[in-house]
Amino acid sequence: MDFEKARYNMVEQQIRPWDVLDNAVLDLLFEVKREEYVPEAYRNLALADLEIPIGHGESMFSPKLEAKILQHLNLRKSDRVLEIGSGSGYMTALLAMGGQHVYSVDIVPELSAMAERNLKKHHISNVTLEIGDGSHGWAKHGPYDVIVLTGSTPILAPEFQKELHLGGRLFAIAGEDPVMKAKLVTRIGNDAWHTEDLFETRVAPLKNAPKPQKFAF
Repeated sequence: MDFEKARYNMVEQQIRPWDVLDNAVLDLLFEVKREEYVPEAYRNLALADLEIPIGHGESMFSPKLEAKILQHLNLRKSDRVLEIGSGSGYMTALLAMGGQHVYSVDIVPELSAMAERNLKKHHISNVTLEIGDGSHGWAKHGPYDVIVLTGSTPILAPEFQKELHLGGRLFAIAGEDPVMKAKLVTRIGNDAWHTEDLFETRVAPLKNAPKPQKFAF
């Protein structure tokens, strides 16, 4: 398979039509080889417009969603990033190439190990991988300039907003099937945040993500 041709087609037919036009983001998609971060059985589908299963009931986001997230976060080389859900390490690699350092947390030890293998193979060293439940925040290395949740959450734990630096940005997909919205939360003051609804989408939830209280009558 000609992966470079497939990568070009991915950018031109999936990414650009979804209004991802930031050259810094597009350059990253060419630089970080997605097919080298997927399970071998799915290698030939790595650049297709679909979610790739990576085991343990988890999947990678589609390429266009990954690109859209990067564009909205507007990564800077000075950014300290928190990623909830390491997965295969592909999104981790994109964040690491765009920022200063990534702290990536996964609740599944096997997925953290997969991410570690893939990142080491590509000599990406500005990443700290940790195993744990980050669905309610991960203050250990905070505050952060950027926080990314790689699964949806029925309600967004308030701890994430508090773990942002002033000016920091948080990307999360909040809600429950069939209505989920991608949101960008920016900290604009000590006790003030601005939330922008970006688009609707549907992705699997984070394990142990907080849920709304159910009222009993």
